[in-house]
Amino acid sequence: MRGADMGQVEMLVAFSLEDRVPADHPLRTIRRLADGALREMRSVLTTMYSHTGRPSIPPERLIRALLLQVLFSIRSERQLVEQLHYNLLYRWFVGMGIEEQVWDATTFTRNRQRLIDADAGRALMGAILSQARRQKLLSDEHFSVDGTLIEAWASHKSFQSKDDDPPAGGAGDFRGQRRTNDTHASITDPQARSYRKAPGQEARLAYLGHALMDSRHGLVVDGCATQATGTAERDAAGQMIDRIKRAAELTLAADKGYDAQAFVEHLTRARVRPHIAQNTANRRSAVPDAIACSPGYAKSISARRKIEDIFGWLKRVGGLRKVKLRGVAKVDSLFTFALAAYNLVRMRTLLMPQPQSV
Repeated sequence: MRGADMGQVEMLVAFSLEDRVPADHPLRTIRRLADGALREMRSVLTTMYSHTGRPSIPPERLIRALLLQVLFSIRSERQLVEQLHYNLLYRWFVGMGIEEQVWDATTFTRNRQRLIDADAGRALMGAILSQARRQKLLSDEHFSVDGTLIEAWASHKSFQSKDDDPPAGGAGDFRGQRRTNDTHASITDPQARSYRKAPGQEARLAYLGHALMDSRHGLVVDGCATQATGTAERDAAGQMIDRIKRAAELTLAADKGYDAQAFVEHLTRARVRPHIAQNTANRRSAVPDAIACSPGYAKSISARRKIEDIFGWLKRVGGLRKVKLRGVAKVDSLFTFALAAYNLVRMRTLLMPQPQSV
């Protein structure tokens, strides 16, 4: 017998959000890891606020909400707030009750500077890595480094002369002009620079994102975003490897772009073996042949390719193909926060029970 469509009936229903989320849902492990990291960050979060005044929205909820934005490719904070109104899974992850009022989207804008000033993204990554270290998911010996282009939230029409001379053909007409970072700058995002990732590619207004990866398990141990310059990748790699606490000699794998004499000498002084792909196209490689022929060199070069998966995830899922913030400080904060979110996803995969062989 065909049932009748009676429409929705108004009634009071009591249930727990905890019961609505399946026990094997992927977000359960990620929420548990995120909560553990936020507990370790308690002192950092406390220093972000005054001891007097009206109580704020708990920063733990704001950070969980921002993690949701990265994990589910939500394109804006306004859309994130909209989905928090009706998505029970998102409410559960953030820690909100079913009847709680969702805050306004501008709350993220007002609190973003607090997160930047406290370096909350890097603190979150450090707390997540502490859990990974306790789970024996970090090697602390073998690392890989690479950089990726992050397109800035500015168009080429905004890349105008620093002398305030308008183009001869009017605004946006640059025919016949030679534009460089020395003579031109974006009026939309002055810190973005025109950069070409490889020969033959078009120049874009961009930043550079850098990541240092544990080569064994594919977790990001450090990262940052900088202005796009020809030496930014090697400079950032040197700073990140110097921050690694070492008890023995390390190895660092990288592509041919890092094969420079000054960088290899820096690694040697820091007791780091340069497992860098040799660039012998037009010159002699700075990487000694003795290292290139060693047994671990080929393994490092092969393991290095996993870092491309990280950048692919950040751009495809994390929304970093074209960043929607302006200024290197905001881009760096967003980039490190997205790297922390990637580590949560990666740790969930590593901690999953392995299927038993028959």
